[in-house]
Amino acid sequence: MANEITVPLLPCRSIDEIAEFYTMLGFTRTYYQVRPNPYVSLKREDLQLDFFGMPEDFDPANSYGTCLVIVPDTGELFEAFAAGMREAHGKILVSGIPRMTRPRKRKNADDHSGFTIIDPGGNSIRIVAAKPGPEGGDAVSGKLTTTLQKAVVMGDSHGEHLRAAQILDAALERDRDTATVAELLQALAYRAELALRAEDTGAARDALARARALTLSQAERAELSETLAAVEAVEASLRPTPRDRYRPFST
Repeated sequence: MANEITVPLLPCRSIDEIAEFYTMLGFTRTYYQVRPNPYVSLKREDLQLDFFGMPEDFDPANSYGTCLVIVPDTGELFEAFAAGMREAHGKILVSGIPRMTRPRKRKNADDHSGFTIIDPGGNSIRIVAAKPGPEGGDAVSGKLTTTLQKAVVMGDSHGEHLRAAQILDAALERDRDTATVAELLQALAYRAELALRAEDTGAARDALARARALTLSQAERAELSETLAAVEAVEASLRPTPRDRYRPFST
């Protein structure tokens, strides 16, 4: 048999909050009911996600809800979601719940690019490229980059951002005099993201200051455009806006 369709069914505390969040990302509500059980269906082109309401004491931070979404181009979908977040909040949500990680190659996924949406229900929607390729980051290599790749697996795939930060801090200290400018920039950009997830704004600002202190040529700036965009996204997150409606669910 062919042409089967699988639709993830995920928990949430509020179907209205979920519907608002995914509408921001370009989804359309296709079904909605409050009784006998809260339930909502949301669709964006061929991507459909369904959600059911949980009791009020449900904690999104402790949710195990997750699913994989295989796409041809993670970068294209990320930019579409990022545009929706900027329109609603003035910035990309990179910390707390909800949030979105940036597309990066995952060593534990055969170098396929991937990023994750953590929605208001605490569900991890893992967007993964169908094929490995150059998308999802600026190409650099070296000892620090190898450690960064391990930290990405720990922080983005496993959600262990504190452990990922420890791994990266040790590598930044060890390789600070031998790593290339490109390696340092990528590592510091990710370190700043990890700090925000841990609500450590001091560490985030320190990593950003170190990143901004690096001297880049015009050619390097062009090659590292995605990493510089990541730095700017973290900087924007450190400037609160009145449209931050989801902060009460921060972890």
